[in-house]
Amino acid sequence: MPVLVYTESENGKFKKNAFEVASYAASVAKQLDTTVTAISFNAAENESLGAYGVSKVLNIENDTLKIFNAKAYANAICQAVSKENANVVVVSSSTDTKFLTPLVAGKLGAGYVPNVVEGPESIAPFIVKRTAFSNKGFAKTQINADLKIIGVSNNSFGVIENPTTATVESYNPTLSESDFSTKSIEIDKVVGKATIADADIVVSGGRGLKGPENWNMIEELAAVLGAATACSKPVSDLGWRPHGEHVGQTGKPVASNLYIAIGISGAIQHLAGVSSSKVKVVINTDPEAPFFKVADYGIVGDAFEVIPQLIEKLKEFKAQNA
Repeated sequence: MPVLVYTESENGKFKKNAFEVASYAASVAKQLDTTVTAISFNAAENESLGAYGVSKVLNIENDTLKIFNAKAYANAICQAVSKENANVVVVSSSTDTKFLTPLVAGKLGAGYVPNVVEGPESIAPFIVKRTAFSNKGFAKTQINADLKIIGVSNNSFGVIENPTTATVESYNPTLSESDFSTKSIEIDKVVGKATIADADIVVSGGRGLKGPENWNMIEELAAVLGAATACSKPVSDLGWRPHGEHVGQTGKPVASNLYIAIGISGAIQHLAGVSSSKVKVVINTDPEAPFFKVADYGIVGDAFEVIPQLIEKLKEFKAQNA
């Protein structure tokens, strides 16, 4: 009974979270004294998963599945669970995966716990630690169902190399027209930039930037750091930035290693959506801004003075350490 892991990819390339969930699955497999089997959709370089403990890859080559479809993907994963006789499935906690996994759990009668931040505390009983109350606390959850599905929170477990030889097997699940009853008509994506979901560093701006004409400052800092750009809800509501960059409880959750908030006061919904980030840096003119209470580092100052100096110092540092 191998541990089955769903590895996400885009345009044939594995996302960073694919390697993290593979690493997590390998850790669980070691506790269970078994192996790891991955399922991938139209991915290239499947053998690369072997570096993170995957011994077998079920790769689906199907043009109809090149665009994410929750129902079809869920059906394919359900069939893989049966094929491999798996009783533990590991997935990420991405937006897409949170959409498809309840379909898998419902169909197979599995116990599903998302936002897990550590390896299982114990195997019998099966207990995992997850975030709760909008990331304000943790809950230790026991899964009693025979089939257990674990959703790993981004950047919580880490990418851990565990070299194994991965064999790749062609996998062709049986899909019907009903699996495609819902289709994605259009997908609007940011091109040529780091994405919020995969970025180790996120630079985010709020109304303190005073207008969209000043956003070049955010983009320049992000470029120096190799970061993704983001914004608060009021900024996207005002049309300064696209809604795809809105982060927070009502936008995209952020679990980056470094989150830099510039001109964002820190409404409770925003804080809830970014609290999983490991290090939070806040730059704001208001010393009473709520964000300072949860920040690891804070700068009370005018962003229009602080950011240019920060960019200059970062460029100097990079030049000296190239």
